[in-house]
Amino acid sequence: MSYNIAIDGPAGAGKSTIAKLVAKKCGYIYVDTGAMYRAMALYLLRTGVDISDRAAIAKACQNADISIAYQKGEQVVLLNGENVNAYLRTEEVGNMASVSSAVPEVRKKLVELQQELAAKEDVVMDGRDIGTVVLPNADVKVYLTASTHTRAMRRFLELQEKGQVADLEKIEADIADRDYRDMHRETSPLRQAEDAVLVDSSEMTIEQVVERILSLCR
Repeated sequence: MSYNIAIDGPAGAGKSTIAKLVAKKCGYIYVDTGAMYRAMALYLLRTGVDISDRAAIAKACQNADISIAYQKGEQVVLLNGENVNAYLRTEEVGNMASVSSAVPEVRKKLVELQQELAAKEDVVMDGRDIGTVVLPNADVKVYLTASTHTRAMRRFLELQEKGQVADLEKIEADIADRDYRDMHRETSPLRQAEDAVLVDSSEMTIEQVVERILSLCR
C-alpha cells in the first residue's frame, strides 16, 4: 500500500517548500501539480489545438499521459513517457497552462492522473484541494496556513533579497484578494478538510513545520 500526505493551504503559506522537504526526508515523491498542468499545456501546444477553443482542449487532453518519477536522483515530469522538464518553464507553456487549467475536463483528467500516481507511489502532494478532492483518503492531511501579514512579509523579504522594489501593503492586499478568490471559486474551492490538521506557521520556522508534519506521520 502506498502512503499519501496531502498539504493544502492558501497562497504564500510555504506549501511547496515544506512538501519538498517532507518528501525528501521520507524518501517519497513530491508531486508538483503545477508542473503536471504545464506538461498538459505543452501537450496541447504540440497537438496544435486552438488556445481559444475550449471544446477542442477538452477533447485533446484525454490522450495525454503525465506522471512524475525520479531518474538519476532528479525529479522528472514524464509526458507520454518523455522527460519534458526542459520545456516546462517557457512563457508559451505558462500562458497555455493558465488557459487550459480553467477547462473542467483538463482539471478532471489531471486529478485522475494524480490519483493513479498516488495509488502506486508514496507521495507528498500540495495544492488547494488535495485533501478535499484529489486525495480524500490520504494517510495524513495538513492545512498549512499563516496570517496574511506573515505571508506578505515573507514575500516582501523575498523580493527585497532579489533587489526588487516591493510595497508591503499592496502585497498583503493581493494575498487577501487571492485567498477570497480561492475560497469562493466554483470548482474545488480552498477549504480545510474535516480530518486535516491545522498547522499555523506564522510563528514557526521551516524546520519546525517539517518536524510537526513528520510527527503526524509517525
